[in-house]
Amino acid sequence: MNAPALNPKDVVLEIGTEEIPSRFISPILETLRTLATEDLAQLRIPFKDARVYATPRRLVLFVHGLAGRQEDLVAAYKGPPWASAFDSAGNATRAAEGFARSKGVAVNDLREIDMDGVRYAVAEVKEEGKPTTSLLPTFLPGLIGKLVFPKNMYWRDPTVRFARPIRWIVALSGDEVIPFSYGDVESGRTSSGHRFMGNKTIEIGSTDEFLSKLYDNYVILDQEKRKQKLLAGIASLEHEHNGVVELDPDIVEENLYLVEYPVPFIGSFDERFLEIPQEVLTTSMKKNQKYFAVRTKGGKLMNSFVGVANNRAVEMKTIREGNERVLRARLEDAAFFWLEDRKRSLGENVERLKNIVYQEKLGSVYDKVMETQKLAIWLCEELKMPDIVKLVERAAFLSKADLVTHMVYEFPELQGIMGREYARVSGEDPRVALALYEQYLPKSASDNTPSDNVGAVLGLAERIHVIVNCHKVGLEPTGSQDPYALRRAARCVNEILWARKLDVDVKEAVRASALTNRVDMRTVDRIFSFLDQRLLVQIKEKDYEHELAKLAISVAGHRPLQALRLAEALSKVKDEPWFEGLVTAAVRVRNILQKAGNVSDSIDLTLTLKPAEKALYDEIVKMEPLVEATLRASDWEILTESLSELSPVVTGFFNDIMVMDPDGKIRANRLAILKRCNALFEEIGDLGTLKSQRGGI
Repeated sequence: MNAPALNPKDVVLEIGTEEIPSRFISPILETLRTLATEDLAQLRIPFKDARVYATPRRLVLFVHGLAGRQEDLVAAYKGPPWASAFDSAGNATRAAEGFARSKGVAVNDLREIDMDGVRYAVAEVKEEGKPTTSLLPTFLPGLIGKLVFPKNMYWRDPTVRFARPIRWIVALSGDEVIPFSYGDVESGRTSSGHRFMGNKTIEIGSTDEFLSKLYDNYVILDQEKRKQKLLAGIASLEHEHNGVVELDPDIVEENLYLVEYPVPFIGSFDERFLEIPQEVLTTSMKKNQKYFAVRTKGGKLMNSFVGVANNRAVEMKTIREGNERVLRARLEDAAFFWLEDRKRSLGENVERLKNIVYQEKLGSVYDKVMETQKLAIWLCEELKMPDIVKLVERAAFLSKADLVTHMVYEFPELQGIMGREYARVSGEDPRVALALYEQYLPKSASDNTPSDNVGAVLGLAERIHVIVNCHKVGLEPTGSQDPYALRRAARCVNEILWARKLDVDVKEAVRASALTNRVDMRTVDRIFSFLDQRLLVQIKEKDYEHELAKLAISVAGHRPLQALRLAEALSKVKDEPWFEGLVTAAVRVRNILQKAGNVSDSIDLTLTLKPAEKALYDEIVKMEPLVEATLRASDWEILTESLSELSPVVTGFFNDIMVMDPDGKIRANRLAILKRCNALFEEIGDLGTLKSQRGGI
């Protein structure tokens, strides 16, 4: 391809709209950038870089250094064999003429090339690149049409849809307008400033002045610069009022795309509202008003909030007071809910759970609570924790009682938090109250795990119950669908067990739940497979090799805590020469036995003619009870120490002994010893898989 034409230009596309919902903007920006770069590559138009910007009223694509012409396209087409295209005198045949004509080239321009030993006639067709200016009027509206939002609107032409009605389009290449129309809007050079502080119309002379013209009209187009101004304004308020603003990243981003010119301000609310649990106050601020909570430097919630206005009013007092009135109404509702919910104890709420359907095939939330309670008590018994049985039983009984409160109905994200608070004020045991919150931990991969075993056991019981019962009615995850978040539930089970160091036999817990809920064994086997796969993924995420993780799970996968500890123990020795030798020997033993066919279990010590075979037999006899004991006790350090003693003995056997001795009795006896040795290896998993993974240790 030849070099594109010189004189690259910047290109700007601004789509001016009514206010786009803030949650739509961040995802569509990345989509816009990706689509633009892909389409330009397909059009063979080089460029320096492509940047995307957004405010509530505009989406902008700014392409820097766009080449003035497409790159040329040269394509080679294979034709008939050269011998069929030209005769011995070099004259073109009809085959050559027809092929050349079909490709639009002269016969004399056909070339001869060798392909797999056969000479062919080839035509090179060159498509000369077009001026970029001739392609942009099609490229830009096509790009707009590819943008898809969670919800689209149409206004006049129902075939033209966008997140919100498009009011103007700026499309410039340097100082020239790129002419096109989208719906009933013609592209041009007329933009619009800030809705309140800027000019209604702005004439953009060229791409060079685009950003500055908008800034002069109180539109900070670059979201990163807008964020810097937002955070700087908040920092100034912190200093002025001697507080610390709680900068929730989601609320920062939401405010970022709610304004074109951020003006942070601070407001206050009546101190009496501080008697309400602080999570209620902060949730009301964030969810309803997109405000930031303010705390003292010691972390105590203040009766203040920070909002972000989209208008630098002459008198900010008016804006502040208006927002205070709105928040006051929200907090009055919260105070009413707090008072009303406390008129009934959490225990009284449990009966009302019978009216809430958990899942149409699985009954009510009340049913789920009762079954979870049984499994939680079973877990306490398995973990030998009699001191917390009563606490777990009570916490399980109350676990979903806050679902029927006014507060959780208004703010579903406070589930668990309100259970804790209502339990606390009604005099429940503090550990029970804490468990009502901690049953939901961890909520994400980076979240905290329960700090107390009461909440940990309750969380385990509920998640295992959900996994078992969803599989029972065919709601297990598919490749792309997991509507009941069973993968996350399995992940949380393992994270809780690891964090709290709880040695639970998860498969026994599944069997216990399956027995209570009448789940057939085929389904139980599918659940085991599902849990093993999730455990494998999580152990690998801790940087353990795939086959090493599989080996650990094959030995102790029913107990995730021990599977992780075994993976750790094996990882420490996997590069030791003795371990590599042991793995090689295990593979050799298995291969010999597979080729030998039926091997007797009978070993005749009178036929152990050489010290090496007697040594191996003695070591196996010594190791068998030791391996059994270490597996039962999950003492992985002792296990690896024992294996280190076995390794040289097995290696010595193969160095000194010819297994397939001509004497049939001696051969059968040596095979019997190897069979017993292989049985010992199988007790600790298939070591041979480690050899295949590492390319032959």
